[in-house]
Amino acid sequence: MEKKNVPELFGSMVFDDRVMRARLSADVYRSLRKTIDENEKLDEAVAEAVATEMRDWAVEKGATHFTHWFQPLTGVTAEKHDSFIAPAPDGGVIMEFSGKELIKGEPDASSFPSGGLRATFEARGYTAWDPTSYAFIKDHTLCIPTAFCSYSGDALDKKTPLLRSMQALDRQAKRILKLFGKEVKYVRTSVGPEQEYFLIDKEMFEQRPDLVYTGRTLFGAMPPKGQELDDHYFGVIKPRVTAFMEDLNDELWKLGILAKTEHNEVAPAQHELAPIFSTTNVATDNNQLTMEIMQKVARKHGLVCLLHEKPFAGVNGSGKHNNWSMATDKGANLLSPGETPHENAQFLLFLCAVIQAVDDYQDLLRLSVATAGNDHRLGANEAPPAIISVFLGDELSGILDSIKNDTPYQGAEKVIMKLGVHSLPRFSRDTTDRNRTSPFAFTGNKFEFRSLGSSNSIACCNIMLNAAVAESLKQFADRLENAKDFQSDLHELIKETIKKHERILFNGNGYTDEWVKEATEQRGLSNLKTTVDAMPHLLDQKNKDMLMAHKVFSETELNSRCEIMLENYCKTVNIEGLTMVDMVRKNYLPAIERYLFSLAQTTSLMKSVSGNVKCNYEITTMERLSELTDYILERVKDLEKALEDLKACDGVLKTAEAIRDDVIPKMEHLRKHVDEAEMLCSEKCWPFPSYGKLLFSVY
Repeated sequence: MEKKNVPELFGSMVFDDRVMRARLSADVYRSLRKTIDENEKLDEAVAEAVATEMRDWAVEKGATHFTHWFQPLTGVTAEKHDSFIAPAPDGGVIMEFSGKELIKGEPDASSFPSGGLRATFEARGYTAWDPTSYAFIKDHTLCIPTAFCSYSGDALDKKTPLLRSMQALDRQAKRILKLFGKEVKYVRTSVGPEQEYFLIDKEMFEQRPDLVYTGRTLFGAMPPKGQELDDHYFGVIKPRVTAFMEDLNDELWKLGILAKTEHNEVAPAQHELAPIFSTTNVATDNNQLTMEIMQKVARKHGLVCLLHEKPFAGVNGSGKHNNWSMATDKGANLLSPGETPHENAQFLLFLCAVIQAVDDYQDLLRLSVATAGNDHRLGANEAPPAIISVFLGDELSGILDSIKNDTPYQGAEKVIMKLGVHSLPRFSRDTTDRNRTSPFAFTGNKFEFRSLGSSNSIACCNIMLNAAVAESLKQFADRLENAKDFQSDLHELIKETIKKHERILFNGNGYTDEWVKEATEQRGLSNLKTTVDAMPHLLDQKNKDMLMAHKVFSETELNSRCEIMLENYCKTVNIEGLTMVDMVRKNYLPAIERYLFSLAQTTSLMKSVSGNVKCNYEITTMERLSELTDYILERVKDLEKALEDLKACDGVLKTAEAIRDDVIPKMEHLRKHVDEAEMLCSEKCWPFPSYGKLLFSVY
């Protein structure tokens, strides 16, 4: 096998900084960098020069088309391809691509979710080039990352609010750093999203209508072996999966995606890919690409990549751990403790800003990860609970306690914490174990938001996190900029923040009933168990005020997103319910009937041969299956009626509540009876591949 040259392969399909430096004139390159790094307005002449070089580079790489690649509110990406060709006077063609085409596109926006922002007959929408995220080539098409808005200028995508939230945090973080005597060009959040997924055999996938239509199994009895032995976790990667991972890495590396770590996860057939950190906007684009390419590469290997949060009941679901931090243009991580008291004080102030943000806006963080799929995952099997809390570990918690109480910290040096005067003991990384039940855990120099579901865009949670932290930093800056004694006021601010928001700090087991009681009854934390419970809080006045004040969303955009997310929930579960009805009526009931007929024939034949034959197995199985058939029929009728009743609900929220309270319980009840029938029927007569085959067939 030919040896790969990874440094040459990496980014070979990306119009990145290396390519721009080599191909653009010094003046054009310098101007473009100012736009990227300092948010300066893009010069049209610069755009024209960039478009010319971008086209030439893309054509040299074999591209024939270009597209404005954007992220509408469907949760997946969108693209409309146009070729570079233009007619030449001699009857041939020339390859053209202008600065105007680079900067702006006009895709038809009529069929994308808008949540009432626009009428269906209003088709015009605009895409606008985002120069902070590099263009790339995919399938012979030059893809230009863009923002997407309506004719009226309302954001119809996930990228625009994300960029706004990053800008809000940048603005407030620079105010704080200035108080510490530091002038920086920018502060950016960075993310490393760990992506979990399942791989199953393609032929078996295609035999399961529930997987095809919904991405998860709606029925299925557990096999004798699941994940009890933990033998799959970090186990030897099997050859078929290794081949998939090798091809996946190649495709990701070509696109400049920093795929770093790969391993088997806990559940059978489950795996994880972790990238190196990158700027949040770029990381979001890259994660959308990663999910798309995972599914494409899997099919080349006769596999299907499942990104649903809970494709199989009874084993771990899949999340996407959002590792989040803040850094300056000089490379300083603002969540990394420093060597001196001055730096320690700065670290603690930013740490307290995050703690306050999570406490003040725990509902926004919860709803940012709320989907029908994630509702099945949160709260068990190593997924964090719906209650949002912050894990700091014993050492950092001890430091904050000593500051709060003005008592000596029992560390390497016993000192009273007067910030900026006495030395704060250096906080080492990884001095405490990781807490897998914590939704929001500090892990040395970053926070890991573990609640995000595997199929979701990471944009939503980072929008809310960036905005909430920006609000905390604003409040801190407003107070400290007017301080008469900066060091004294800084110490008091940190102390007050710890006292006011310590309820959100929890280092224990988030799965216990005791924690739920303590969190909700004693601490007053919210427990928003489902999407329907969480999503309406987007429109709480405090949340609207904050998001609008930082210009992350307009009021109409907030209203639209609440509508869209609830509508998505309703449509998702409705499709699942209809699929269950379809499978039961067309497949499961006929299969059970066939097996009953076979048992009846066998019993009749055996008794005709000898009257002494008891046929206990046949008779008891027939009796129970006959009962189950009646139960299943009644339950499927109940589900059909519940789905029909949804049509009479007044508005999307009422529909979502009916689904939560009526439809989903009926779906669970129906599944329980069908899964019991599966355990009683012959494997040969059962119409679909079992859990055992789905989970272990790849191996």
